[in-house]
Amino acid sequence: MFQAAKHSRILVCLIVVQIVVASCACAADKPRLIVLTDIGGDPDDQQSLIRLMTHANDFDIEGLIATAVSDSSDSPESNVNPQLISEIVGAYGEVRNSLARHRPGFPQVSDLQSRIRSGSTARGMTSVGEGHDTEGSRLIISAVDRVDPRPVNIAIWGAATDLAQALWRIRTDRTESELIDFFRRLRVHAISHQDNTGPWIVEQFPDLSFVLNRHNDGEDKRESSYRGMYLGGEESLTSRDWLETHISRDHGPLGALYPLKTWTDPNPNSALKEGDTPSWFFFLPHGLNDSTHPEWGGWGGRFTHEGAGLYRDAADTVDKTTSRRATVWRWREAYQADFQARMDWCVKSTAEANHHPFAVIDDDRTNEIIIRSVSVGESVRLNCSQSADVDGDQLKYRWWIYPEAGTFDGSPEIERDSTSLATIRVPAEAAGQSIHVILEVTDMGLPPLTAYRRIVLNVAQPAE
Repeated sequence: MFQAAKHSRILVCLIVVQIVVASCACAADKPRLIVLTDIGGDPDDQQSLIRLMTHANDFDIEGLIATAVSDSSDSPESNVNPQLISEIVGAYGEVRNSLARHRPGFPQVSDLQSRIRSGSTARGMTSVGEGHDTEGSRLIISAVDRVDPRPVNIAIWGAATDLAQALWRIRTDRTESELIDFFRRLRVHAISHQDNTGPWIVEQFPDLSFVLNRHNDGEDKRESSYRGMYLGGEESLTSRDWLETHISRDHGPLGALYPLKTWTDPNPNSALKEGDTPSWFFFLPHGLNDSTHPEWGGWGGRFTHEGAGLYRDAADTVDKTTSRRATVWRWREAYQADFQARMDWCVKSTAEANHHPFAVIDDDRTNEIIIRSVSVGESVRLNCSQSADVDGDQLKYRWWIYPEAGTFDGSPEIERDSTSLATIRVPAEAAGQSIHVILEVTDMGLPPLTAYRRIVLNVAQPAE
């Protein structure tokens, strides 16, 4: 019995090592990320940045730009707050080595500190044009100009002024073809339009890939999908008690900086808000989402194509509730458990903490979306039997259809949907449509952590 258990653990470890090696080989494919944050206003920017630091291994963070808190530049020394970014990055530096024991790829604190910049001292179009270049706008230009096949992802947490200035500068100084090449290398996810530069960018550069995470005109602003971080779903996971227990208390200097009081009314707990977090969740590469397909959905929400490069909030139906916020809160249990575990990594040994399982489809050990061409009536085999857990924890499996993500509006039954070997029969009504199958592999650790994979089934039209 003992020998069998020992061999089983060795086999699991060997599988996990293979997966880790494969994932490290893809490190050069990390998404590039620049954050524009009006930190120093609503404390939720500090909250979002602290969570981002625990995911610093998942991105190439190329810029952390402190943007203006308000439209006025009367007190520029207090309207732009790079020192608050530096404070959080410094706290990250104190726990970086501990984080790196749990997962490879965490950058050195000196690298992150060197990428902090100040933006315009006031927001809005009055701060765009000749004489308004900033450290932030110059960093954006230099990042996009750098020879790299990966796009530059920009998460806007406040004003878009420095991005607008960068685009204005390129349009002024370069040819039309050079301008087009420049903005085609950008992807933007903006949390609302927080000044008038956002609408200007969308109007002037309609082909720019731009996700506008914002309620529709005339709607209650609380309907914006990003507010699903704290409104709707299981709201106990956003409470002060939850934050004190799992984030701020006894979790090291990074957790100690996490604000426990935020603005916005109503907020059922007035604690966790993190309204900006969905902007970088959207780019997070963990097997669930694809930032080139905002309509597919993920932790950062799901969006509908409005034309050219613009995407706006879409709605999901979860537990008989249909809302835009549901596209974010439906994942809350998983992303809060993820945050809890990563904060544990700041203070716990590898033996004491839990780590994510790996979801493997057939022999595919990447995080890539799997695209399959299938036929009507076909019985499609769903195999994740090679999935493993680094801690040797027992795994739970869940296969489910994400109807809003596909073009087929039905939900075909998945047989044995809670096992590692499931099947789905493609219905005749799905001909010419796509079906999105989501796999969740969850371990039995504390907290339970989930790994994802997505399979897109493109159903062929029967030959006439």
